[in-house]
Amino acid sequence: MQKNTPLISLEDALQLSRQDNIHYHREHCNPRLANLLEIVEADSPFVRAAGNYFWDAEGIQYIDFMSGFGAASLGHNPPALLAALERVADMPNLVEGLALLVGALSHNLAQLAPGALKRAYFANSGAEVVDASIKVSRAATGRVKIITCQGSFHGRTVGALSLMDNKNFHDPFTPLLEDVVFVPFGDVTALEKALRRSKAAGFILEPVQGEGGFVPAPPGYLSVARELCTRYGTLLIADEIQCGLCRTGDFFAVNAENVVPDILLLGKTLGGGVMPLSALLTTDDIYFAGKADTPRSPLHTPTYGGNTRACAVGLAVLAELTITDMARQVRESGAYLMQRLQALQAEQPLIADVRGRGLMIGVEFAPATRGLGTLVTAGVANRLSREYLAGIVIKELLSRHHIMTAYTLNNVNTLRVQPPFTVTPEEMDHFVDSLGQTLADLGSFTKAAVKSLPDMMRLRRA
Repeated sequence: MQKNTPLISLEDALQLSRQDNIHYHREHCNPRLANLLEIVEADSPFVRAAGNYFWDAEGIQYIDFMSGFGAASLGHNPPALLAALERVADMPNLVEGLALLVGALSHNLAQLAPGALKRAYFANSGAEVVDASIKVSRAATGRVKIITCQGSFHGRTVGALSLMDNKNFHDPFTPLLEDVVFVPFGDVTALEKALRRSKAAGFILEPVQGEGGFVPAPPGYLSVARELCTRYGTLLIADEIQCGLCRTGDFFAVNAENVVPDILLLGKTLGGGVMPLSALLTTDDIYFAGKADTPRSPLHTPTYGGNTRACAVGLAVLAELTITDMARQVRESGAYLMQRLQALQAEQPLIADVRGRGLMIGVEFAPATRGLGTLVTAGVANRLSREYLAGIVIKELLSRHHIMTAYTLNNVNTLRVQPPFTVTPEEMDHFVDSLGQTLADLGSFTKAAVKSLPDMMRLRRA
């Protein structure tokens, strides 16, 4: 392999053609991902973004209905967040000592968090604070086992992967952490049984399962989980990395049942899609019991964790969320979007379920039905449609209606409806109308399977 070609400058990289960009991805990154994005016509590089929109190199405008998997909750390049970055541009970003903004951001989170949660630890990604929560719960309780929910998604580090039951994600990396117990999400009987038998250090759950298909916890589940964890001496860990900070219409998702977890995990929205930033919040008792207060804390300490620029953005995010009463705005927008999607479900047989909270809504497509189409295609079309129909819908929404969305990773037949908090009624109407038109064009489930079979075969190969 020759390595005598010139390096690409930033300016040249910004001017790369669509074809050259695909070429470099295939040569040096993930070639199968490049093929997949080309098939669904999402391979054109996006060169500009503002608010709820972004534009590709050809000047086509797209509306964002996935918010960078929930990170760009305030829209793209929010002026307040960019101003915060500019304000600290000449400050040291990484320096030994008591960083000026870490204490301030910790204070603000403590004021907003429920109960006695007041000690903060900052990292870059959600998976890092998930790993930190495993460490804290084990250190504080002297126990080892962790209870987690089936269908959950907590990240892709080895520790976080150990808490997920999706073999597609963790099988290549086994053996993972031992002493992990899985229970069905929302099943209090199974949870009580696991807690009684395991003497677990922690029970981690998402109040709304994200990659599991945007599935909210059943009413009362969080409250019962809190009571059971207290009874059995197990720490309750609420993973709100995706569903926290107003996404569900409450500032924190656990607020809906007035539940105070022992450990609260935040990310995504905390960095506003501008800087990588995550946080673990816990109580004094747990923090000190876990020996996290020693000068050389046993918690992992990422080099960029709590850096000045990330904390400046975090402060600006919290200011925007509180000053604008964003939780109320999300509740109102979510109620309107849910009503419109449920009305579409009533008239569209391809939709099996519409569920969620706030602006975190999943649209699950109907399972295949037996019929002539199934016999003609020997079941192949319906089987592939079960796996890839959401991908076909995503492609149609993007290429024909210029709407960006995605499916959920553990339930690939569920479309994630996750627009920025700043979405307008007109934009929500455009999304629902476009989805309705797309499904109408596909027809019945069997017709959709037959019509989309060539594309689904290409997706499967990719």
